[in-house]
Amino acid sequence: MFYAKKRLVAATFLPILDYGDVIYMNVLTQALKLLDSVYHRDSLRFIGWSGSTGPPQAKWSLNGTLIDLGNDYRRHMSGGNLIISNLDRDQDTGIYQCTAYNTWGTIVSRRASLQFAYLDAFKTQMVRSAVNVREGQGVVLLCGPPAHSGELTFAWIFNEYPYFVQQDSRRFISQETGSLYIAKVEPSDVGNYTCVVNNTVTRERMLSSPTPLVLRSDGVMGEYEPKIEVHFPDSVPAAKESVVKLECFALGNPVPEISWRRTSGVPFPTKVKMKNSNAVLEIPNFQQEDAGTYECVAENRRGKNAARGRLSFHAKPHWLQTIDDTALSIEQNLFWECKATGKPKPSYSWLRNGQTLSAEGQLQIENGALSITALNLSDSGMYQCVAENKHGIIFSSAQLMVLGKMDNMLCFCSTLRGHPVYICMFCLFRITLLPNGTLQITNVTKQDAGSYTCIAKNQFGTASTTGRLIITEPTRITMRPTNTEIIVGESIVLPCQIACDPALDVSFSWAFNGQLINFQQDSDHFERVGGSISGDLMIRNIQLNHGGKYVCLIDTDVDSLSTSAILVVKGPPGPPDKVSVEEITDSTAQLSWTAGRDNGSPITGYSIQARTPFTVGWQAVDTVPEIINGNMLTATVVDLNAWVEYEFRVVARNAVGLGEPSPPSAKTRTEDAIPDTAPTDVGGGGGTKSELVITWEPVPEELQNGEGFGYIIAFRQTGTVMWTRAVQSTPGISRYTFRNDTLPAFSPFDVKVAAYNNRGEGPFSSIATVYSAEEVPSVAPKRVVARSVSAVQIEVVWEALRAIPERVLGYEVVYWEDDTKPDTIGKVRLTGNYSATNLTGLRADTAYYISVAAFNTAGPGPQTAPINSTTKKPPPDRPPLNIQWTMVGSTLSLHWDPVVATETESKVTGYLVLLKRHRYNDMTTILTTKTSVELSLSTSDNYLIQIRAMSEGGEGAGSEPIHIHKLSEFAVPRTCISFPLQLLMNPK
Repeated sequence: MFYAKKRLVAATFLPILDYGDVIYMNVLTQALKLLDSVYHRDSLRFIGWSGSTGPPQAKWSLNGTLIDLGNDYRRHMSGGNLIISNLDRDQDTGIYQCTAYNTWGTIVSRRASLQFAYLDAFKTQMVRSAVNVREGQGVVLLCGPPAHSGELTFAWIFNEYPYFVQQDSRRFISQETGSLYIAKVEPSDVGNYTCVVNNTVTRERMLSSPTPLVLRSDGVMGEYEPKIEVHFPDSVPAAKESVVKLECFALGNPVPEISWRRTSGVPFPTKVKMKNSNAVLEIPNFQQEDAGTYECVAENRRGKNAARGRLSFHAKPHWLQTIDDTALSIEQNLFWECKATGKPKPSYSWLRNGQTLSAEGQLQIENGALSITALNLSDSGMYQCVAENKHGIIFSSAQLMVLGKMDNMLCFCSTLRGHPVYICMFCLFRITLLPNGTLQITNVTKQDAGSYTCIAKNQFGTASTTGRLIITEPTRITMRPTNTEIIVGESIVLPCQIACDPALDVSFSWAFNGQLINFQQDSDHFERVGGSISGDLMIRNIQLNHGGKYVCLIDTDVDSLSTSAILVVKGPPGPPDKVSVEEITDSTAQLSWTAGRDNGSPITGYSIQARTPFTVGWQAVDTVPEIINGNMLTATVVDLNAWVEYEFRVVARNAVGLGEPSPPSAKTRTEDAIPDTAPTDVGGGGGTKSELVITWEPVPEELQNGEGFGYIIAFRQTGTVMWTRAVQSTPGISRYTFRNDTLPAFSPFDVKVAAYNNRGEGPFSSIATVYSAEEVPSVAPKRVVARSVSAVQIEVVWEALRAIPERVLGYEVVYWEDDTKPDTIGKVRLTGNYSATNLTGLRADTAYYISVAAFNTAGPGPQTAPINSTTKKPPPDRPPLNIQWTMVGSTLSLHWDPVVATETESKVTGYLVLLKRHRYNDMTTILTTKTSVELSLSTSDNYLIQIRAMSEGGEGAGSEPIHIHKLSEFAVPRTCISFPLQLLMNPK
């Protein structure tokens, strides 16, 4: 065969670069040299020509437009390479492609994309609106990253740099959106939050304006179940060998725990990693076996929620079959097929000399197959099969050489040292011209296909006509639809595929119950899928009216075929009808109904539902018989409540499922009856002297069984026989008080309650023991003493009461400021055997009057005579100033100026030094009477120190915090002076 192999390697995809970089978009010099050398070797081998037509040439295009290098000082080529200097974002961004050509033809490289990384500033630097949230509630702080190109990472600053938010089970930063999620807000979270956006390519960093997080004062958020705020999409395409990261985070109180699983039950391989307290699932080196549905579960003691999504495996195309260089004679047929695998399935296209081919005339394209019938010389050239999906594109290249015919010779033309050379071969024909002008061809083969011209001559002139002979194989159906049963709502593909001659034009159509399907009007349900030899019919979301006969009609240039199938659509039953109540009592209702359509599957049974003014929606009810089969159209509903208005409906079922319910029956009320439910939670007690208080839970209206409803209360002193009865005729009442001066105080009584209506009395409740009201304590506590503890606190001490006739449940302390207005009081009530308490939240340097009384369920007894106590003067409102600290080794020395109290303040008695360790978050306090202190610190921790003045009135104002970082950071002794913020803002 007289042909040579030619190849061109595609340019690689380009990285994202910064401005001003120089980039080489490489068509690979080695590939060009290989093509050139093979060209010479093939010429010498087959034609015997030792000359050269020159190396291959190259040209470049940007976004489909040829790059003109003539007047472009920034771009030039070297050995096929395109070199660009001083890159410009506006001019150089886009898709690049190289075209290589020589005398044998033209091929193109795969495309390369050039992008520029950048990160714009946030649009506004104004303070963002405050986010108000209750303690215990979850919150999301939005970042809203600015315009950018290139991969971003996100972080958040808390209050001031360099204090970054640390992620844990309670806090999470999404690297998809940049938002900060706090599952449960705590008081320590209050402050300003700033979003930090980093571009990993340019290493630029942008900071948003701060978002204040403010704690609301209207209470603490109660516990609630998890609410998933961060979850991955329902469908996630993942490329082969990529690193897949799935995020999942939930708000909730208590803080939810995150867990992951595969719905298939297959355990995670060891390569899978959980990060950020399980908020991130990472799958490195993603493979086909990693595809499937993943579920994230967020759970706390209040409940759990789940989010799931499917990871689908995607891979760039990979050749399974490529094309090879081929030489064929004129009028022969060419068939080339290339095959590639990939996910999604690759699409195919064909190029000839760099130009896209389309099916037309003798040239047919079907996916990865190219066929050309009756070749001619113009079909010669370089061909490329292109396979592409969204993850990549690959090329397979080959040369087609078409050899020409001259009479009975098969010839091809080439050149030798600049002169044309024809190489020819003889061949035989089976063609006879009959005397009447008929052209007879015997033993017809596919090689006889082509154009034939008949020329007729006489003395008046010459006439001719031309016809085309097409040799085809008979068309046959290779895959046909079959009779099928399907469930409503599902989808199906009815196959209709053929094998036919590629030269034939084929059309497919479908008829449904004798009518052609209009695919444009019925696109919601019908779609024809497949290629030139496939007319498969897809029916989506099948409905009951889609059942019937489907016929596939195939038409070609020379024949017509058809095939058919019956589609049976099954669905849940239609709704029953005409539901009526035939007979009703106080607890039963006999129903009848008519059957609805079975929709292709016999009805197997019925269920009955009821609705009343007291139910939420429809509820299933008990029936006789318990199981109602598909042949029954009557049943009796039991266990109904008396004197309640009911509606009924019926639902049918078959093997497919439950159908739609019937229309409701007319509203019908059951007959009345004696109450059959006793009141619950009978109890009571308390009240004032000579009272017996009895309480119960009212009977719900739907259980009152008739009109004239009320309650009967019966009680007797424990140990006696006779019951005293009382009647309450109000249905909603839940309390009865019996008053009698002869009632002994705090004595036990047997109590029971029953309901009644116009039909009679119902059953009594079980007997409960209730105590009559007791008398208030008759004696006041003794030896009451009050002592001022601080500017805001007074301690009160008394002697507890013992051996008095009345019961003592605890003590009540009342206090007031003005002895002339004793009604302006505060009150503290202590249940239990207490003899002291602290009154807090008082005003400094103020006299308070205090009295104590014992109490029980009847109320407080007599109060003690008032005593008074005056709170201390307030502590100094100024912090220690001019704090100096010196670090020598691990010893920290602190010195400060003394705080001097004014006449209206308590005298300073000492100083309190508070020492907080960062690592353990613990607090140590040191009390001293001096204005200096030495501390021994750990070398591996950070510290925060504050100093307060101490006085009889309490602690004074704290100094500005002093931050001491790890001692290992200090190579030499250090001395610092801390100035208060007020002096820095207002220097004198």
